[in-house]
Amino acid sequence: MAGFLVRCRDINTRWCGDIAYINTWEGWLYLATVIDLGSRKVVGWTAADHLAPISWSRPCATPSHSAAPSPG
Repeated sequence: MAGFLVRCRDINTRWCGDIAYINTWEGWLYLATVIDLGSRKVVGWTAADHLAPISWSRPCATPSHSAAPSPG
């Protein structure tokens, strides 16, 4: 995205998410990640073989390290 700039220096104040579509020999794998914009570290992720909405509520339930955004 041209011109998109995030200026976030505080850790655990802003998170963003993304979904990657990975073509494998067995079909598509969908990888959802949640990233802390301040530290630029992955704070949660999940993978599934389908895009069912219920599965995408899990990235924060499987954290890659102990982190939580501030309330609000």
